[in-house]
Amino acid sequence: MGFLFTQCQPAETSKKTVVYTVGDSTVKNGQGDGAGGLWGWGDFIGQFLDTTQITVKNKALGGTSSRTYIQKGLWEQVYQNVEKGDYVLIQFGHNDSGPINDDFRARGTIKGVGEEKEEIHNMLTDKYEVVHTYGWYLRKIIKETKEKGGIPIVMSPIPRNRWENGEVGRNNMTYGLWSKQVAEQEDVTFVDLNQEMAKAMEELGQQNIYGNLFYKKDHTHTSAKGAVLAASIIVQALKDTNLELKTYLLEDPEIVLPKKKLLYLIGDSTVANNGLPEAVGWGVALNKFVDTTRIRIVNSARGGRSSRTFYNEKLWEKVYDSLKKGDYVLMQFGHNDGGYIDQPKYRGSITGIGDSTVVVSIKGQADEVVHSYGWYMNHFIKQTLGKGAIAVVLSSVPRNRWEDGKVIRNNESYGLWAKQIAERNNSIFIDLNDSIANQYEAIGSDKVSLFFSQDHTHTNAEGAIFNASVLTQSLRQIKDLGLRDYLVGQPTIDQFRSNVLQPKEDPIP
Repeated sequence: MGFLFTQCQPAETSKKTVVYTVGDSTVKNGQGDGAGGLWGWGDFIGQFLDTTQITVKNKALGGTSSRTYIQKGLWEQVYQNVEKGDYVLIQFGHNDSGPINDDFRARGTIKGVGEEKEEIHNMLTDKYEVVHTYGWYLRKIIKETKEKGGIPIVMSPIPRNRWENGEVGRNNMTYGLWSKQVAEQEDVTFVDLNQEMAKAMEELGQQNIYGNLFYKKDHTHTSAKGAVLAASIIVQALKDTNLELKTYLLEDPEIVLPKKKLLYLIGDSTVANNGLPEAVGWGVALNKFVDTTRIRIVNSARGGRSSRTFYNEKLWEKVYDSLKKGDYVLMQFGHNDGGYIDQPKYRGSITGIGDSTVVVSIKGQADEVVHSYGWYMNHFIKQTLGKGAIAVVLSSVPRNRWEDGKVIRNNESYGLWAKQIAERNNSIFIDLNDSIANQYEAIGSDKVSLFFSQDHTHTNAEGAIFNASVLTQSLRQIKDLGLRDYLVGQPTIDQFRSNVLQPKEDPIP
């Protein structure tokens, strides 16, 4: 969707015009900080305006209806501050359909735009109250804005992400219609946000909405991109009005979305994108389980590497140089650390976590001082923490090796050493080796064999998804890690057994 904008004109007065937004959580969700990835359009509309000349104050509050916004004194706070020439953008309706009287929210309004009223003893507030129609409350806000010399603009409520026969449901027979009727009655600007946003959603298509404009977990509240879409529709409508507000619209606005968290992955081929259908690391599948609109996965793992070679080849240095405070680093090594120390491929590290070293002479190269597995891991962890990033140490995924009906673990070698070095640095440790082995045993070796098409170490795509799922479950359980809220689409292991474990000839798309 393209938009045209009028070049901003200098303000004629030193006082900035204020644009107030009043409404519910679809205008401002929570504290307006994107908790849960949910945003309101009021949080982004300022990016379309010349804020050197105009100020945006988002005074919406989640959970309110037109009635409770007034009842709670929120409108009074805005009303007292509105001055001549200020604008008030109004959008209510999502919560007006609730019960008029109960002991939970008591926020409903009488349907329509008439003068009907109902006297109640409010069960929630324990006070006498006269409840009016949705239209009555809108008119009150509009009229009082005009009294102060302000300019009201009414929006129909954004659509919910509900579809039927390929179309988004409208509210053009209820709150969308009633908001329009009130705007016409009061001769103020009306923006049919519901209709225009629904049309834009249909142009994208239902399957392109999820994880983009809305999340599957929530059909009402938009992501940042959804909120930007709603704001852009309002701005486009303003362009076609005679309001002075349109002179503050930026010609070419630069929309800044919330910064994504970065989740770095370092490790070997069991994590990496190896470019082979029969050797897919779990890091390739992890994006199926995280909110990629808020997290960017940087898979820096590389096939064939040990902790030693990842360090020596300066692969870690590249990650370290780009790390910033608050980023995450998931690190998993061990499969290749058990190789030869002093023979090609020169990737083995000294066993354990000690400080002993070995000097290795390699033809045509300078002598190399080889350290222990724990030394290299300790280096990665300390440098991660030094940047203010979060280190998460993983034991390496199990191979498809069984003994007496059990998957062989590495809990006396690299799994143990990974745990010890994580504990030494007070960092998070996830025993991925044991967790995946437990799930392999739960589904049986025959099903697990379908994951290993090439050898006993590398999984195919199905196996990578399975392993990523197990990791996601572990990440979800660590409350203090701060990733739980970013994990999405988490199937249970039972769902994997019934839906994912398909015959080899019928792979996951």
